[in-house]
Amino acid sequence: MRVTSAPSLPSPRHPDPADAPLLRWGILAPGWIASNFARAVHTHTGQRVIAVGSRTASRAEEFAARFEIPRAHEGYEAVLADPEVDVVYVASPHSEHREQALAAIAAGKHVLVEKAFTRNAAEAREVIEAGRAAGVFVMEAMWSRYLPHTDVLRQLLDDGALGDVHRVEADFGSRAEVEPTHRLLDPALAGGVLLDLGVYPLSFASFVARHAGAGPLPTGAGLQVAGELAPTGVDAQVSLQIAVGHLHAALFTTMFAETPQTATVSGSLARVALGHKFFIPGPLTLTRGGDSVTWDENRIFDLDGLAFQAAALARFVAEGRTESPLQPLAETLEILEVADAVRAALGVRYPGE
Repeated sequence: MRVTSAPSLPSPRHPDPADAPLLRWGILAPGWIASNFARAVHTHTGQRVIAVGSRTASRAEEFAARFEIPRAHEGYEAVLADPEVDVVYVASPHSEHREQALAAIAAGKHVLVEKAFTRNAAEAREVIEAGRAAGVFVMEAMWSRYLPHTDVLRQLLDDGALGDVHRVEADFGSRAEVEPTHRLLDPALAGGVLLDLGVYPLSFASFVARHAGAGPLPTGAGLQVAGELAPTGVDAQVSLQIAVGHLHAALFTTMFAETPQTATVSGSLARVALGHKFFIPGPLTLTRGGDSVTWDENRIFDLDGLAFQAAALARFVAEGRTESPLQPLAETLEILEVADAVRAALGVRYPGE
């Protein structure tokens, strides 16, 4: 860690993911993100994926062989019916999240649903209500909430170390060179950049606003939207200006260009900057006046940071919780209400909405 002078940083309060209680996982839809999740869990925690389900037997079997998972199934029903599965990870496209999460809840399983949680707020309400009625744990897989540097920022905000927070900036743009049939461009799969990449800056702004005492992000007055649509009708580039109290946020996401993918929080006393790919394990720099201090003591890197959210979920379940205290379900719902308002402003609708 490189420290120039005065201001000091708290230490992250996250325990080692390897110390989390054992849970046995089932995975629905073994794609790219599920592959990274399985690797992270098996590498950095004592938890284990014991079953995987896919639309095709061959895909499930290949995934199971790669990660030494004992049971591979064609379809999802056998994973949900497996009495040894404690928690189900829904890693399918956004369009399938509601149905698969509801099925897992009905089977009595705890559920981790890949972000964005559902296509829209109405579907999120259904899943949340079902989870509460069943008494199972339900969480959105917004994994950046569980990373060490995020907890450093959380403490700075909670302690008022930045003073009154006035400005939040965050962006996530990545050039997507994909075919028109790719899920990112497919309205039927709830494609578009907002739910895929833009959910990170949006969730970050919500996190800062809540911990800075500004309250939930607005869906009407205080929300300004500009954007560009892809030929398929999904959002391809989105700029947001958000005002909630004295806090103003500028957020950006695009599938047309690589952006810095950084985030900053500026207050009346100090400023915090998160480096490139602010949503993965990385450095955090606090600047007050002419002095800066940087926290950069990560021991788990890149997408292996997915282990932190799995470990957190296991601890929450062991504590008897039914939702995450670090991103309550009410906040997950609020973020989707903002996303709904953004899509409405851009004229983006998914089939069946």
